[in-house]
Amino acid sequence: MDLLDFDGEPMYFDEPVTPEVDGLLSEAAGCYGEEVAEQRLLLAYFIQPEHLTVLVALYRYFYYRHRYREALITADRAIALTAARLDLPTDWKALREADLGRSVLVSMSLTRFLLLALKGSAYLLFRLGDPAGALQRFEKIAELDTSDRLGIGELHAMARAAVARSAFERAGGNVRFIKTR
Repeated sequence: MDLLDFDGEPMYFDEPVTPEVDGLLSEAAGCYGEEVAEQRLLLAYFIQPEHLTVLVALYRYFYYRHRYREALITADRAIALTAARLDLPTDWKALREADLGRSVLVSMSLTRFLLLALKGSAYLLFRLGDPAGALQRFEKIAELDTSDRLGIGELHAMARAAVARSAFERAGGNVRFIKTR
């Protein structure tokens, strides 16, 4: 399955929001950096909590404000909602390649969105100092995207190295060499 092949399919942002939410998103964009922007985004979320456009706006707000914990919560919400819309397990750990084979028949763009949200959440965990949590998610993506069409190779390698480094440090950083003849 080619995760880059989704031409002609509607994207999450093609789904209309209510006029009220549209106004709130516009207001938030117009006053980005001010406290009122977050208030507008949260109000939009309370009105349409299952709309991916609202979740993406909220995620981006938190991400660019370096509020990675809140961005991670938002990404996890988007993952669960998208999985439910695709009739997939809402726990990303339970996803299998066969599940994606079925989900692309529903929507390739939503399937790709789900995997990109999982990638983003892994990156956030890495930024939050949880390379083991990040590695779990990167390994799930690698299992599902065997051609690395989503480009996680370097991030995956960095998470593996960080986990190995952490294990080495927990072991006291000692390496024992066994003398052989």
